[in-house]
Amino acid sequence: MLAVAHGTRDRAGIATYRALLDLVRARRPGLRAELSFLGLALPAPAQVLAASRGPVVLVPLLLNTGYHVTVDLPAVRAAASHPDVRQAAPLGPDPLLAAALADRLAEAGPTADGRGPSGPDAVVLAAAGSTDPAAGADTEVMAGLLGRRLGCPVVAGYLCANAPSPAEAVRSLRAAGHRRVAVARHLMAPGHFARRAQEAGGCFVSAPLGAHPDVARLVLKRFDEASGEPVRRTAEAATRTA
Repeated sequence: MLAVAHGTRDRAGIATYRALLDLVRARRPGLRAELSFLGLALPAPAQVLAASRGPVVLVPLLLNTGYHVTVDLPAVRAAASHPDVRQAAPLGPDPLLAAALADRLAEAGPTADGRGPSGPDAVVLAAAGSTDPAAGADTEVMAGLLGRRLGCPVVAGYLCANAPSPAEAVRSLRAAGHRRVAVARHLMAPGHFARRAQEAGGCFVSAPLGAHPDVARLVLKRFDEASGEPVRRTAEAATRTA
């Protein structure tokens, strides 16, 4: 597996991606899982591919469809001299992300009376944003998944390229009568966008998804989907029971 992250100059962000890959390796002993970045940090995917042998699956550590998934990663594959490189789907939208986002909100939420967390009555899902309509559609689906899990309204807010912004979405929900509007950072790791989401004005702001067990499970799910691993395992199980 070659996990491909967006890239950041933020040291905490790079450490977060590395911690996520440690979780992936712990869940799948024997799997060689390497990390690369599309920009701002090294190694680049091409560098890792040049040193790789055997089949490789590129797993985007990206939360929706967009330019990196539809243009950058196919270009990496086309330019590689490696003979067997497959590309997995982006991580989102997926119920496992909704579970991880809900956990991050629970971790961040204030305690109202010392007996338990005071949950939000509405949430803004703060996403990076993209000029690709498919990315916005994925984010809206993710907002719906999180809303169903939390049982409260969840509205997408975009940190660039789209509207509303997270701050605008917070104000709109408060104008509609919601008193405890939280912000869920639909972001992988600390960095520029994570800092901007902190300023959206929510009653509290969750941490980025980062090295969460459900995100590690999702990375492996995408790897298996692209490599055909579930099909192979099913065939092996049928052979053992025949």
